[in-house]
Amino acid sequence: MRRRVAIKRFSYDTWRMRFLLTLLVFAALAFWPGRANAFDLESVLKEQHVQYPGVAQMRVAQGGGMSLSQAIESIRRRTGGKVVSAETRVQGGREVHYIKVLTRDGRVKTHKVNGRRR
Repeated sequence: MRRRVAIKRFSYDTWRMRFLLTLLVFAALAFWPGRANAFDLESVLKEQHVQYPGVAQMRVAQGGGMSLSQAIESIRRRTGGKVVSAETRVQGGREVHYIKVLTRDGRVKTHKVNGRRR
């Protein structure tokens, strides 16, 4: 037995309408994106094998490490820029020197240099 509902002289089968709506919902779910990592730029670029200019880092690996003044002089000679600021932080039992340099093109870059062990 079929139920027919008449709306403005058009009759339709409720079973067929439910079936079509169910198919539409499944089709929408099939094309729905599974994971939304659009805001996680680093993982998206890694998946696409695209390199991007992040924070400039320079790591100097030496046996005893460098003091802050040695690191500043090394970075100043290598970059040819003006040292804006420098600080030392302790991370994982090792000194890490962060040196900000004003480059010739007017940008400030931060260089990271491994220091002495503690």
